[in-house]
Amino acid sequence: MRNSYSWPITLAVVMIVMVVALIVGWVILTAREVGESAGFWVLLVVGTSFLVLVLVGVVLYLLISIKNIRLNQRQSNFIDSVSHELKSPIASLKLYLQTLARRSVTEEQQANFYRFMLDDVERLDNLINHMLDAARLDQQPVETDVIDVELASVLASCAETVCLRYHLPTTTVRLNTTPAILRARPIDIEMVFRNLIDNGVKYGGAEPIVEVDSHFVDDHVVVRIVDNGRGIPAKLRRKIFGRFVRLGSELERSQAGTGLGLFIVRTLVKRLDGRITVRDRPGQSGTVFEVQLPAQRPAPPREPPPAPAVADRQDAVR
Repeated sequence: MRNSYSWPITLAVVMIVMVVALIVGWVILTAREVGESAGFWVLLVVGTSFLVLVLVGVVLYLLISIKNIRLNQRQSNFIDSVSHELKSPIASLKLYLQTLARRSVTEEQQANFYRFMLDDVERLDNLINHMLDAARLDQQPVETDVIDVELASVLASCAETVCLRYHLPTTTVRLNTTPAILRARPIDIEMVFRNLIDNGVKYGGAEPIVEVDSHFVDDHVVVRIVDNGRGIPAKLRRKIFGRFVRLGSELERSQAGTGLGLFIVRTLVKRLDGRITVRDRPGQSGTVFEVQLPAQRPAPPREPPPAPAVADRQDAVR
């Protein structure tokens, strides 16, 4: 991919230098030939404008070429990761099924095989769901699908789902949430926080711990997802939200993924008129994802009507 980067960049730089040299040389030659006549200034303005347009076109060509090359690289990474994600569980399932068909195994081994195959099927199911989630981003939400969503219950559900997926105790994700009501599609809120909590667990330390807390700032609720992983370098924090972006090489990864999770998160947060930021964990290793979304405080519960006094009850009996 470095060779793919080098040739269009080199060509564009050479073209830019040639156009600049042409502009300078043309102006000098024109000044010598025409002198101070009125036609000189007309020719100078028209010619310079034309050459500037050529220069702008060359610069745009460079930018578009780099953008296309980067998109192709991300798509290649995506194809590599999806191919690996599909091939690994399928190969594992094939091996277990062949073993069960050709050899007699004990009941304990059968139980283990069935458990491993179920994990592989769940891995495939998660991959397909992830790709379907990305496909849904192009669909604008229907007004009838937008309802009041209670944030705390969604966060609790997402935390439970992630812990079950990785076979971790529920204490892995620690919740400290404030009641808040969001006006959105429940599936959108679930996709945002399920992906963020999943990332926190996946890229956490040897014993991952994810802390999720929320609080109000004016008319917005701020949700912080804090993990205990290695963290993300500052220069890469904007890049991680791109489509198909995964840091590092596909051949050296220890974690499964498609590079779509954070792209889905950023797209949905933006659609919900919110904002997401990434920062270091204060004083410790790890990453903090902070999501700010418009929200309302839940209405206070209605107080029950006061019970009638004893004397009133006695009068009623009489």
